Formats: sequence, C-alpha cells, structure tokens
Amino acid sequence: MQAKSKAIKALVIGVLMGYAITCIVFLGYSMLITYTHMSERNLPMVVAVTTLLSVMVAGFDAAKGAESRGWLWGMGAGLVYILILSALMVGVLQDFAVDGRTLTAIILAIAGGGMGGILGINLKKKG
Repeated sequence: MQAKSKAIKALVIGVLMGYAITCIVFLGYSMLITYTHMSERNLPMVVAVTTLLSVMVAGFDAAKGAESRGWLWGMGAGLVYILILSALMVGVLQDFAVDGRTLTAIILAIAGGGMGGILGINLKKKG
C-alpha cells in the first residue's frame, strides 16, 4: 500500500506543478499583452501549448512516483488536470458547454499526460 500512496502523492504534486507552469505562462503572457503592443491573436495557441506542456510535466512527475505503468499514472494526472480546469471553467464562464473542442482538450490532456508518464517512468529506471 505504501507504493500506491507514494504514487498518488506524486500524481498530486505533478498536477500542482502543471498548474504552476500554467499560471506562470498565463501571467507572463497577460503581462505581455497588457504592457506591450502584442495582440491576443496568439492566445489559443499559447493556451494549447501551455496546457500540453503542463499535462506532460504532471504526467512525468506522477510517473516518477510510480513503480510501474508510468503511462497510466501520467494519463491519470492529465485527466485530473483537465477535470480541475473544466470545473474552473464551469464556475467562471456562464456559457461553458461540453462540445467538440472540450472533448478534444480532454483527449489531448490525457494523451499528453500519458506521454509525460512514459518519459517519467523510463527516465526513472535509467537514473
């Protein structure tokens, strides 16, 4: 049971690290938009790349705490990350709806977390 609690702790820490990255990038980008002549034109791309990077980091960290199946722990981290983000969106946006874009984001978050998990478990084994 000790290994499972260690893996769950690593998953939680991974998701928190993913959100830390998200906050830093979004804060930096918002400052650029506010204090420079940069437009919001690239916002969807920044959001997509930041989310993918964040779930990969979350998956990587989650897998480092696992004994095996890093891909599965990584996918779990991606799923937790996107579910929290979706819950926040429901609370903030009055017109939030689950549509094709939302489902695509969920699938990409799970896949990105899985990729991070594969990297995390394999680099852990080498180190």
